[in-house]
Amino acid sequence: MASEEKVTFNIDKNRDFGGWYNEIVAKAGLADLRYNVKGFVVFMPWSVASMKVMYDLWEKELEKRGHLPALFPALIPESNFLVEKEHVEGFAPEVFWVTERGGGEKLEERLGLRPTSETAMYKMYSMWIRSYNDLPLKIYQSCQVWRHETKATKPFIRSREFHWIEAHDVFACREDAEKQVLEDMEITRICLLEQLGVPFLFFERPQWDKFAGADKTFAADCLMPDGKVLQLPSTHVLGQNFAKAFEVKYVDKDGSEKYGWQTCYGPAISRIFAGVISIHGDSKGLVFPFNVAPKQVVVIPINFDINPEVKKKAEELEKKLSGRFRVVVDFSDKRPGEKYYYWEMKGVPIRLEIGPKDLEKKSVVLVRRDTGEKSFVKEKDLTESVEKLGRDLTESLKKKALKDFNAKVVEAKSMQEMEKALSEGKIVRVNFCSLELGAVKCAEEVEKKLGARVRGKRVDLEEKPSGSCLFCGRKAGVVAYIARQY
Repeated sequence: MASEEKVTFNIDKNRDFGGWYNEIVAKAGLADLRYNVKGFVVFMPWSVASMKVMYDLWEKELEKRGHLPALFPALIPESNFLVEKEHVEGFAPEVFWVTERGGGEKLEERLGLRPTSETAMYKMYSMWIRSYNDLPLKIYQSCQVWRHETKATKPFIRSREFHWIEAHDVFACREDAEKQVLEDMEITRICLLEQLGVPFLFFERPQWDKFAGADKTFAADCLMPDGKVLQLPSTHVLGQNFAKAFEVKYVDKDGSEKYGWQTCYGPAISRIFAGVISIHGDSKGLVFPFNVAPKQVVVIPINFDINPEVKKKAEELEKKLSGRFRVVVDFSDKRPGEKYYYWEMKGVPIRLEIGPKDLEKKSVVLVRRDTGEKSFVKEKDLTESVEKLGRDLTESLKKKALKDFNAKVVEAKSMQEMEKALSEGKIVRVNFCSLELGAVKCAEEVEKKLGARVRGKRVDLEEKPSGSCLFCGRKAGVVAYIARQY
């Protein structure tokens, strides 16, 4: 038994998250890192199948709220980047440039591989929007972006090519733009917490850490098992900065010409996938919430090689369940124990066992991946039982993750308390002077002394500071949260 288990996966995630993560990416067939361009990896079928479901979750929520899909070119002329000064300063160091066309002929103008699409989309928006009747304009695209932003790449968590959805909206007034940002946060809650069971806090980022060109940035941070936060979806109030730069304006009812108010929202699907597998996985391997598992049910026929009726029944069950669920049958010649370990490592939520004795009883055995709990189910009740088990499993994963997450958000009233909390992998609530640019020196102290970052202030709570900033001693103006990050 021990040797069978070791063949598949057997690393304690809580003791060695880095080793666990690297091993599961390889063993579960999530990505192949051997592609010969540094920072670029091949996403394998098992991860892509799950990410396709995640795309579908977000796209449905966006379209339900009036967003329309589009696809814009991946190449952006350099002149587009130069239109909005703050934006170009923020992204220019990260851009990959195309400088030649086929045959080695130099291009008249460099073309950037999109690091994000404001400068591609808003050039078109200025042509599409003419009147107040054209607003609101709500468009999203599901695509890849490229950024040369880090030396320490890690598959899904941080690479130079990642997969996301970006929604870009234009409104007639600031109030409608701010309502859109709240809607983006609600979409994040529905998809990330309710569907995927990943807990997070939405922060308004400090002014020195906002999206380049935005008035305000709001971002969802989850906490990984190694105590570092990972930024997941972010949404931004762009104000009129890009509208004025790109001439995105409209004629109002009174005949006057006005600039639009803009927002953008970016759920990074490949990074969200990293959060899901990291937070729910265990020392046996992956654990998927039922709705986003690449395969939701694995059928393990017992002694099918000597009992053709078992094989026939397994095929019948696959056909019966495939109309509602994603199902795989394991007819390999491995021993049952090896199959159990393998599919546990792959994170399939429900294992269905069927053998000769089960045929006689007209029943099957269902085993939950998260708890290992077995249930004996009559064949006639199978579909409803799988559906209920799937719901219960996802809800259980969410509750466990929430309990763990909430226990790791703590308050610190001294530097000593903060250092201790950060060393224990926690998000720390502190009194801080300000989130405006004048407080950037305190933020630099946080990085220099603690190796952490000021994440911002919570969006869901009105928290009043008391006392002094822990770093400069001035009267605290905000309750801020500090954590180490990827």
